[in-house]
Amino acid sequence: MCCFLVPLVQAAVTTVYRKTHADRVADPASNLFVRHLPALEKMLWGGTVMLIVDHIINGELIWKFPFFTALTLEGGAGVMLREILTVGVPMSLVLTLVWGAWALVKERRAGRIPAVRG
Repeated sequence: MCCFLVPLVQAAVTTVYRKTHADRVADPASNLFVRHLPALEKMLWGGTVMLIVDHIINGELIWKFPFFTALTLEGGAGVMLREILTVGVPMSLVLTLVWGAWALVKERRAGRIPAVRG
């Protein structure tokens, strides 16, 4: 129903941060997460658009107010909040963790992070 709201907000915050603060980091070239922020941004915006299209196709998102079919039902706000917390938040957390792992692997392959010796 509305699980796409969490990655949508995260994408907007990431975009605003990148455009306003990422260039103010002392040395962006040394901060691997700032260097790979555009990739996270693309993943979040792309996933959000795909989820919106999916919700429109499945009839969960409509073109008239209140826009979410769940809000047309009694107790629908609770159902939406539960979906945001149980689907949207974990989905965004997993996506961010995958991005972080991807950034670390990419930096390791580029030779900017030394191998861990055990």
